[in-house]
Amino acid sequence: MAGDPDGSDDSDQASPSAPGLIDQPRAVRDEDRFELLALDAWLKKRIGGLHGLPELEQFPKGASNLTYRLRYPGRDLILRRPPSGTKARSAHDVVREFRIQSALKPVFPYVPEMLAVCEDHSVIGSDFYVMQRLEGIIPRANLPKGLVLDENQARTLCRNAIDTLIELHSVDVNAAGLAGLAKGAGYNRRQITGWSERLRKARTSIG
Repeated sequence: MAGDPDGSDDSDQASPSAPGLIDQPRAVRDEDRFELLALDAWLKKRIGGLHGLPELEQFPKGASNLTYRLRYPGRDLILRRPPSGTKARSAHDVVREFRIQSALKPVFPYVPEMLAVCEDHSVIGSDFYVMQRLEGIIPRANLPKGLVLDENQARTLCRNAIDTLIELHSVDVNAAGLAGLAKGAGYNRRQITGWSERLRKARTSIG
């Protein structure tokens, strides 16, 4: 790692694998809670090797879909579900999210293992899916406090991101079974129609 701009030694900086650099879950928000016993029973019928009752936590970041950590003894899982309330289904379609990643997994190794998907709202009140948890640092506009990259490291990070996107866009969608997920022609029309409808629903008497 590079030293501070003033030339001081970087020995007290956090290493890239330090826990403080990785997003940490928190207690589940009251409005986002669900029945854990029902979920646990559903999961144990579909995923082998689960024992005891999981510890449930929620990641605070991310606005499109809600993300939870399910920590079983010896097994670390992630659950994704849409937020409550009125929403555009296509913007929060976790079932589609599951199917796309399931199809990508055999041909794109960076995808976590998809474990189970549920469309029965009697379990937790919405669609959801569960996948393997992959631990790592999520680069955002500002790097986590304590993580400093020198010029070469920043260049490597950017090139790796671009190379990974190139690899993703090189996947043969037909061979991966992804072609059937597309709605076909008419993308612009669907976008304009959808956003116009959402605008009409959002209007108030003063706007």
